[in-house]
Amino acid sequence: MDRRYFLKNSGIALAGFGAMGMAPGFLRQFANAATVTDAFGKKKVLVTIFQRGAVDGLNMIVPHGESEYYRIRRNIAVPNPGKNEGAIDLDGFFGMHPTMSPIQKFWESKQMAVVHSAGSPNSTRSHFDAQDYMESGTPGYKATRDGWLNRVMQFKPDEKPSPFRGVSMTQQVPRTFMGRYPTVAMTNLQTFAIRAGAYTNSVQGGFEGIWQQQADDRLGETGKETFEAINYLKKANPAQYRPANGARYPGGQFGNNLRQIAQLIKAGVGLEAAFTDTPGLNWDTHINQANQNGSRGQLANLLRIFSQGIAAFVTDLGDKMDDVLVLTMSEFGRTAHENGSRGTDHGHGNAMIAIGNSVKGGRVYGDWKGLKTSQLDRGRYLAVTTDFRDVFAEAASKHLSVKKIDKVFPRYEIDPSNQRGFIS
Repeated sequence: MDRRYFLKNSGIALAGFGAMGMAPGFLRQFANAATVTDAFGKKKVLVTIFQRGAVDGLNMIVPHGESEYYRIRRNIAVPNPGKNEGAIDLDGFFGMHPTMSPIQKFWESKQMAVVHSAGSPNSTRSHFDAQDYMESGTPGYKATRDGWLNRVMQFKPDEKPSPFRGVSMTQQVPRTFMGRYPTVAMTNLQTFAIRAGAYTNSVQGGFEGIWQQQADDRLGETGKETFEAINYLKKANPAQYRPANGARYPGGQFGNNLRQIAQLIKAGVGLEAAFTDTPGLNWDTHINQANQNGSRGQLANLLRIFSQGIAAFVTDLGDKMDDVLVLTMSEFGRTAHENGSRGTDHGHGNAMIAIGNSVKGGRVYGDWKGLKTSQLDRGRYLAVTTDFRDVFAEAASKHLSVKKIDKVFPRYEIDPSNQRGFIS
């Protein structure tokens, strides 16, 4: 067995330009403090959820107060509130897809807000490019080497840094976490903890011996500390974890990812930024987005699972949501008009959702231009009136207290007056 086998089969990835070369101090401090509950102090946590594939924001957060919506979406529009399977009214103009009822209570308790007509100033319709731009935080510029969440880690000082400060519940480190600050990606906390423990007992000389054999490698210098830090995760006892407050996560990887993020937050491992996408949920609804009306069909099923997962996560954390902000995003929206296949095509503006006890909720933020042809971008797409970087910047500066916010978003002049004020 060699280090590549260990890293591949333990279900963890370490990312960064020379990441492991930077890691020893963090890992050593983590290992030394491993016997102390909440060794890293009270942390604010930003949980980002990426709806890859471009969710239809107009059927997720429905402009039921605009008659044009029903004219241009005759077959797939979500019915008005009050009608059978109608939208959940939010403010008299906007509503929420009826299958998103699991998170309705957070709107009513003013823990949930929406930023509508948000998106990129870049007009690409390419999933790959748009996702890259959103995760790098530099739309229209492909040469950026790191992601915006990695830069948050770089420019937010921390007296008690943890190797689990930035964690992604994905098979590989996502673009948003790539960079010189060491971050972690894992797919299954329980399997990883079991394997990590098994290796040290089954291999002659243990894990330390493997790394001593690689002493001339920079990675070898941090092997012992890495293993001790990972071993700390076992103390969270993932096999025995039970969600609190009656929370019930949906089956599938998305629900499991959120459950594991909740577990890391409760375990006090020093988590500050977490990322997950929505594995198994395909938001690219070109065909059969809805059947009969917008309340049923493919998108309805996706939004049900999505909402069930978020509802379980927030319920599970309970009072810990004082320190947690959930922020959802998608690379772009969909066409305002339905297509000929009861679906929608690649668009522009979209809706983002924020949930947390620090959110000034019960409100839809943003400038709404409308859905008439003259009001649409290029006559086809919902206009973008809030740059997604202003949403990210508000989350990073107000929730995570990042001071050097201009460093997090290079090539963009951060103006607080452009932020929507959805965080108190």
